[in-house]
Parts: sequence; C-alpha cells; structure tokens
Amino acid sequence: MARVLVTETIAEEGLQLLSDAGHEVVVRTGLDHDGLLEAVADADALIIRSATKVTADVLEAAHHLVVVGRAGIGLDNVDVETATKRGVMVVNAPQSNIVSAAEHTLALLLALARHVPQAHASVQRGEWRRSAFQGVELYGKTLGIIGLGRIGALVAQRANAFGMRLVAYDPYISQERARKMGVTLLDLDELMATSDIVTIHLPKSKETVGLVGAALLAKAKPGIRIVNASRGGIIDEAALAEAIARGHVAGAALDVFAEEPPTNSPIVGLDQVVLTPHLGASTAEAQSKAGVTIAEQVLLALANEFVPFAVNVNAGEASELVRSFLPLAEALGVLLGAIEGKLPEQLEIAYEGELASEDTRLASLAVLRGILSGAVEEPVSYVNAPQLAAERGLSVRESTQVASANYHSLLVVRSGAHVVGGTLAGQRASEPRVVLVDGHWVEVPPSRWMLVVRNVDRPGMVGVVGSLLGQAGRSIDAMAVSPRTDDGTALMVLGVDGPIPDEVLTELDATDGIIYARTVTCAVAGL
Repeated sequence: MARVLVTETIAEEGLQLLSDAGHEVVVRTGLDHDGLLEAVADADALIIRSATKVTADVLEAAHHLVVVGRAGIGLDNVDVETATKRGVMVVNAPQSNIVSAAEHTLALLLALARHVPQAHASVQRGEWRRSAFQGVELYGKTLGIIGLGRIGALVAQRANAFGMRLVAYDPYISQERARKMGVTLLDLDELMATSDIVTIHLPKSKETVGLVGAALLAKAKPGIRIVNASRGGIIDEAALAEAIARGHVAGAALDVFAEEPPTNSPIVGLDQVVLTPHLGASTAEAQSKAGVTIAEQVLLALANEFVPFAVNVNAGEASELVRSFLPLAEALGVLLGAIEGKLPEQLEIAYEGELASEDTRLASLAVLRGILSGAVEEPVSYVNAPQLAAERGLSVRESTQVASANYHSLLVVRSGAHVVGGTLAGQRASEPRVVLVDGHWVEVPPSRWMLVVRNVDRPGMVGVVGSLLGQAGRSIDAMAVSPRTDDGTALMVLGVDGPIPDEVLTELDATDGIIYARTVTCAVAGL
C-alpha cells in the first residue's frame, strides 16, 4: 500500500480509483510551503494541480516519492529537472482538457471579433450602442496558429468550419501532416505578417517566454488580433499593450498571464481586450477527466508499469505498435541479462520491419529496464534506466532496418557475446514470442519462469532436460527447439510452471554436450 498525498482538489472519481486500489489517500489542501515539506516526507505519490509548487527542496524532503502527478497539462510549477535527477517520475493529464481548451480558444476568438463582453457590459448598463461594437467576420480571414499540437490541431479543425484560411508555425510538424489538416506551414515572421488573427498553443519554456514581444509584434499585419489560451508569459504583455495603444494590434483575448491574477499587468483595463481568469480547462468534463486520468497514471507509476503520460521519460509518445512491444522488449532485456550472467558493456537494440518506422525510444527504455532489473538493487523505471545504465558503463546503440526477411516487425537485442530477438504473433499480432537466441531460431512465448539450454545436437538431449525438470516437480508449459545450426548445436527454450531449482542447473552443467543452461525469471507486467 502506498501513501498518496493530494494537495489540491481533484475529481472524486479519481480519489476513489486510488482508494479502491488499496492505497492510503491523504487530502490536504491549502498547505503553505513548510506544511508541504512536512506532509510530503513520507508520501509515495504527490498529486497536484497548478497552485502547489513542487520545488527542489520539496523533492529533497520527499524521501519515498515515486511520482508527482499534475492533474492538467502545464508543469510550470514542477521542477522536472530535479525530479528526473532524483528518479521521480512526473506525469500529467495532457489530453484531459484539450477539447475544453480548444473550445475556449474559439470562444475567445469569437468574443474578440464581435466585442461580445464589451457589448454585454454596455447593455447591462442600460445602453443600446449598436454602432459602437461593429465587429468582423471570421469567414475568409487568415488564422495563424502558433503551435500545431493537440490543441492547435483541434482549433484548426474548428476554425476550418468557419471558412478561415489556416496557416501555422511549428518546426516539429511535417509538411505532410500539416497538409492533411488543411494548414500551410510558414515561418514565424511570415505568419505574423499575413495573419488577421493569431492564436498561441505553445508550452512555456526558455525558448517561448516572451516570444511574442515588441520585435515580433512590429512585423505583424496591421490590425492583427491575438488570442492566447495556452501559457502565460509567452506574450510580453507590456509590448502587447503598447502595440494596442498605438493601433497596430486591433485587440487581444487572453486567458493566461505572466502573473496570475494579473493585478499589475498593463493589459488589464484596455477596452480592446477580452480577459478570462485561466478558464481553458474549467469545464465539468475536463475536471473529471483530469482527476481520473492522473489517478490512473499514478497507479501505473506505483505499480512500476509503463506510464503513457510520463513527461520526464526520454521518449516521445509511443504509438500503439510500440506500446504493444513494450512487455516483450523488457522480457528480451531480462532474457539477455540472464544468458549473459552479468551486465554487458555494450548493447545494440535493432528494430526491423514496420517497427523500424516508429519512434522506438520507449521500447529501448523497456529493454534497458529489463536488462538492468537483474543487475541493480534499486527499482528500475523508465525514468532512471538511462542514468543507471550510464553509471554502470553500459553503452547503448540503436539501429533500424525497414526491411525484414522473416517478420512484419522484429526486435533484436545484442551484446558482445549473445543475441535475443522477438516479435508479435497471432491473428491480431498481439502475442509476444521469443524467436531468436544466439543465432538459433525458435518460437516460444516468454513466461514467468524459463529455461534456456544450448547443446550439441545429438539424440536424447531433450529427454535429459525434460527428465531433470520432471524429477524437480516442474511441468513444461511451453517449449521450442531450434533446428541444428552449421556449428552442430541446437537450442531449446522452455517455459515452466515454477522456479527451477539450482540442482537442475548443476546437473545440466555437468551433462556432456550441454554448452550452457540458464534460468530466467521474467516478472514483466503485461505478459
């Protein structure tokens, strides 16, 4: 049972998930910094929203912390770098509010174009000033989207329905992907010069803070309108206020600010702006999804399983194909480590076939996690695996080969002395199979307890192995025997129903014709 500290309000459904899993859930909202330092000392997991500051000293005070979960997208309030160094996983709920954020962007865009808040306030005062609030149509206007990620893509999809011309700046998006969305990619200066309205959908980082400042605004099309419902600080609010005051920028709609609340911001009080108090994720649906999603991610992290929304793992999002290979990748790491009997100095992870076309970094982390699990004392996660490998002098190289002679996808792991490989088989290509061990082709599902025997190929060898297992009270659940190779050897891989006693290995090692015999304990989730 783990202790989960929750310092801000999340959906009751999420808290219930954690409790139902048998964990102790401690809800302590409104903690000051000293209170947080005290409360986090014995926490295994910490769940926050945007108010709690998870600084380096908080992480240092958390002696048992495995994971920090942010019920939302932004991580401005979490020292991710320090968390990574300390082996603490940081997870968020990046898809919980994307629809709400996209819809709020469109709400701001429409309100800005048609002066909705100003007109509402006027009517509330008993006025009827129709001519004072003449707006502009969205139809035919050019919308510049800075950041074409999940939310930016949803905004593009919705803006397309208004008949807008769509352009975007995003150096990480391919021309082909943009084309499929009906978006033309431009550089940032050209986007500002040609757009009637610009909407920002970027993370906050050293590169993006102050990105929309005086220099960029000077290059903007006269009369441009600017919307920001992403992160505060990306717009230089003083520069924006000055550009609005002199009429170069027609107006702005902001949901986020450099400092919140924006008490001292020069943008507050201008008639040409629409301001909302960070409402992008403030829908009932988004709040529920964020609470449930972060609880699910924390549960996975506490179980030391793959966490799809971990942000401090050195990999991008895994495709469905890569995700399906993760348990097998880890099992191959375990298998190679068992055959080696020690941690090798080098590792080559090769991807062949369809798998070679994917972003396979998470699969490589799974391999590392598997091979390190038998070589280090501390728990190995997707976060600390590269650091543990580097500390132990294990160098890793990856290679890809789109063509594969035998399989749609093949994952091969090599050390200096040994090699193992696996694929997914079955009608839906979802059943893991070990297919290669030290140059011998086999096909056997990985199991909790396995025995690998390489031997001189001569009659009676299978019988010797089976007899010894039977005498030890072990049944064979699965078995594969390779054909004889050119060197006159064969190999058998057996899955059995329990741990294999040391006496079996001793007998096998003493048997004439046995080159090596290795037991493998493969407690990999998902197999």
